[in-house]
Amino acid sequence: MTTSPPPAPLRYLSTRGEDAGRRFSEILLEGLAPDGGLYMPDRYPRVDAGTLRSWRSLSYAELAEAVLGLYVDDIPPRDLRDIVARTYTAEIFGTEEITPLEPLGDGLLLQGLSNGPTLAFKDMAMQLLGNLFEYELGRRGETLNILGATSGDTGSAAEYAMRGKAGISVFMLSPNGRMSPFQQAQMFTLQDPNIHNLCVEGVFDDCQDIVKAVSGDLEFKRRMRIGTVNSINWARLLAQVVYYVRGWLRATDRDDQEVSFTVPSGNFGNICAGHVARMMGVPIRRLVTATNENDVLDEFFRTGTYRVRGAAETHETSSPSMDISKASNFERFVFDVVDRDPGRTRHLFGHAVTADGGFTLTPAEFARGAAFGFSSGRSTHADRLATIAAVHRGTGRLIDTHTADGVRVARDHTEPGVPMIVLETAQAVKFADVVREATGVTPPMPAPLAGIESLPRRCEVVPADAEVIKSRIAGYVRP
Repeated sequence: MTTSPPPAPLRYLSTRGEDAGRRFSEILLEGLAPDGGLYMPDRYPRVDAGTLRSWRSLSYAELAEAVLGLYVDDIPPRDLRDIVARTYTAEIFGTEEITPLEPLGDGLLLQGLSNGPTLAFKDMAMQLLGNLFEYELGRRGETLNILGATSGDTGSAAEYAMRGKAGISVFMLSPNGRMSPFQQAQMFTLQDPNIHNLCVEGVFDDCQDIVKAVSGDLEFKRRMRIGTVNSINWARLLAQVVYYVRGWLRATDRDDQEVSFTVPSGNFGNICAGHVARMMGVPIRRLVTATNENDVLDEFFRTGTYRVRGAAETHETSSPSMDISKASNFERFVFDVVDRDPGRTRHLFGHAVTADGGFTLTPAEFARGAAFGFSSGRSTHADRLATIAAVHRGTGRLIDTHTADGVRVARDHTEPGVPMIVLETAQAVKFADVVREATGVTPPMPAPLAGIESLPRRCEVVPADAEVIKSRIAGYVRP
């Protein structure tokens, strides 16, 4: 009797060709690859119907252990089990279900992702990332300085996940004055000595460009021990894959039943996790990208042209976390579209975006991209107001502006017999002014956050200059 050999250990490679063959713990603390690319697994582990069936009875933490275990083979299983068990608890996320589904009518379901400490979906991955970082740094006896960029929710989620963590400091860049008052309060009122807020005079894309520029200075990155928590970090995206699997499990009762997801998206990290879940074999029919007036991604999926906008063309909207015109995580999806050709990916993102402000796929590439099941749509401020009001009238539920973009676009992409799951972005209180404008109702403030907007704040306003940011980091960090 012969047996099949065990699969080769999973390894991680850069979308631009260098630094192949690394293990999960080696890329966990880094973010960008040294060549400027993003890390990807060398293959997507496949799950069959029997495996999916066996996952139906698991708790969220048990499901996270099962999914992460397919990609993480250098953390002992017992340690990984402990990490996820400490992360996904009712105490942290409000309910045992963690990501409950709620019907909105007309075939739409809302997957609740905003019950964590900062009331936004970013907590789902960031809480895990904080525990993974602390574990790995403790195992190595090292420290880490996290450099991140936020358009709203990533910053607070990262800071709440990392505050007080041994060996970790956070330097978070945000566009000065462009986040909602509540989002600013969540970040800037933290007084922990390991948290540093830097308000950049520019838009989110300026912040993200600085993170990439600093990460691209390999000598500085290594000397200052710089890591990232943005969606360019593979571990964060991997954590998000779990709730796609969970959404499918809760919305279906047949192994072959398909669902679709609509995802409010600016930086493409959240919906890219859905692409990974689909590539693993989860029966996902469509992945619908919902944008606001900053519709770079909608234009791409309609035309095959990815055209980056400058700061002057980046609109300031009532769903500010999506006010992004350069989707830094988009490179992972395009890497698959071009059949994982690192040379082609390097040309598109390392040259064409930089030199020409974008690129257009060939007809063959565009056709291949369409086969991955993506659609898209665009929402405006008027759409958001109407959608928030309609959902409140129909269900009594208040939704935030970004979730409203998702619901608005989802209604244009429903199909008979296919549940459409909209991923919730944040709780309505984070955008109370717009919700009040739409409904006349003021969203209730969770008791633990009462009075947060009146607390003392710490944030240094800085120019959009990578060298200035490096000097600030160097001033706080002992190499």
